[in-house]
Amino acid sequence: METFQSLLAKKLSDALKAADLPDAGELTPASDPRFGDYQINAALVLGKQRGENPRVLAEKIVAHFDAGDLCEPPGVAGPGFINFALRPGAVGEKTMEVLRDERLGVTETESPRRIVIDFGSPNAAKPMHVGHIRSTLLGDALARIAQFLGHEVIRDNHIGDWGTQFGMVIWGWKNLLDRQALQRNPLAEIVRIYKETNHRASNEPGVREACRQELIKLQAGDKENLDIWNECVAFSMQDFERTYKVLDIHYDIQCGESFYHDRLPGVVERLLKGGIAEISEGAVVVFFRDVPELADKPLIIRKRDGGFNYATTDIATIDYRVNDLKADAIWYVVGAPQTLHFKQIFEIGRREGYRADLCHIVFGNVLGEDRKLMKTRSGENVPLRELLEEACRRARKIIDEKNPDLGEDEKNDIAATIGIGAVKYADLLQYRTTDYIFSWDKMLSLHGNTAPYLQNAYVRIRSIFRKAGNPPLKIGRLIFADAAEINLAKRLCQFAEIVPQVLNGFRPNILANYLFELANSFHTFYEACPVLKSEEPARSSRLALCDLTARVLQRGLDLLGIKVPERM
Repeated sequence: METFQSLLAKKLSDALKAADLPDAGELTPASDPRFGDYQINAALVLGKQRGENPRVLAEKIVAHFDAGDLCEPPGVAGPGFINFALRPGAVGEKTMEVLRDERLGVTETESPRRIVIDFGSPNAAKPMHVGHIRSTLLGDALARIAQFLGHEVIRDNHIGDWGTQFGMVIWGWKNLLDRQALQRNPLAEIVRIYKETNHRASNEPGVREACRQELIKLQAGDKENLDIWNECVAFSMQDFERTYKVLDIHYDIQCGESFYHDRLPGVVERLLKGGIAEISEGAVVVFFRDVPELADKPLIIRKRDGGFNYATTDIATIDYRVNDLKADAIWYVVGAPQTLHFKQIFEIGRREGYRADLCHIVFGNVLGEDRKLMKTRSGENVPLRELLEEACRRARKIIDEKNPDLGEDEKNDIAATIGIGAVKYADLLQYRTTDYIFSWDKMLSLHGNTAPYLQNAYVRIRSIFRKAGNPPLKIGRLIFADAAEINLAKRLCQFAEIVPQVLNGFRPNILANYLFELANSFHTFYEACPVLKSEEPARSSRLALCDLTARVLQRGLDLLGIKVPERM
């Protein structure tokens, strides 16, 4: 289905051609609705390129523009912006098309790709904490949106399950483990023995060396150590799965670092044989002498003692994703501190001739109210499960106050929907590279740009239909008697323009902001236009706008991983 933006873009291209001018500028929604619905800066761009007066060029373009039934004749404003105002008839017809379309006007891409999205990636033997939230939520939203747009998506949770911490965990398991505590809370006990071993290793050289030996035995395939390692990883995976269930997040594959362990010698041999790596002071190193920003930043892929590191693992991972999974693109949703690492890894991938599009999607930090990294009072990272439980508790308190007559189970279900939705939306609302301050009061508010505000708009619409007896929608055309109706209809038609834009720059925040503006447009419409008390045919027309608004809110929030309740 064509959007208003694509229809106008075609007409503009024709007008520029007729005026003997090249395509230029960007067609965008108008910054101020008083000037119309869309605008383009083509004349300004061409004026600068050609040394001509942009207003004269704009008039020339407008003279060749065939508005037809789509929009009013375009106007020229300011230094040469061209503005377009849609005709009400065109808006009505397009909104009816969207109303009848299961996909709400969003067309699937004509060039689908197989995309591996690497996100989340917690470390085994440690609980997930608030620092994992941005990668997990951003990766999930991008996966949902890419899939909706017709791409084949493989969600990969690259678990850190083969690091040096396991030497300490295994030594602690053998020397400090409390079996009863392990049965009560496995991960808490594993964390306890790791911390105590780490403390001892810092002060006792004997313990430090013993931990190193346990790691060597593990990596050499010692049965006892492998059994302990397997048990630790299994406990960790169970704990992660409980958190992912609460978050409604799933993975297609969970290939941890250990999955690639047997491939690492082959990676090093291949890079040496291909002349990409060389031996330097006993280690195997990749130099980037011809890449200015990496010229003084070589990468070790095999240490002097013969050990591998996570750079070696990441090269093996690219190889697996390109050659085994046949990925056209690999998106790494990983924090900004890893930027140098990925530049090095991607450069090696390019030298190996991989054609897949490799992309590092960075993001900012979650800060506490003190504008510092969010920590507990004891200085620890805030456990993610505790954060989510707190969100549900706080949402439950609000529901108890607002709607005390609901049953216990329904209250708990709604509290989870609102609490988890609030945490997700507060994160995805931010442009991904900016830090944001975590504020319970702000994110759970029913006012302002929050998930509860959007969920409440959906609930209000469902309540209208319950009062009306949930009638089937029978409507031939929409009638606009009030400006609020046509403004809401225009906003609804923009959904199909917004969703594909999210993947340009990986910005779920533009979808979040669109949904907020849609909810605002709906509330303005709701205040100005009686729905159930209006006469036919206005009543059916307004019910249709309500129904479409609910569907767009529900689908849009679902693309962000957020559910909607039927009541609040």
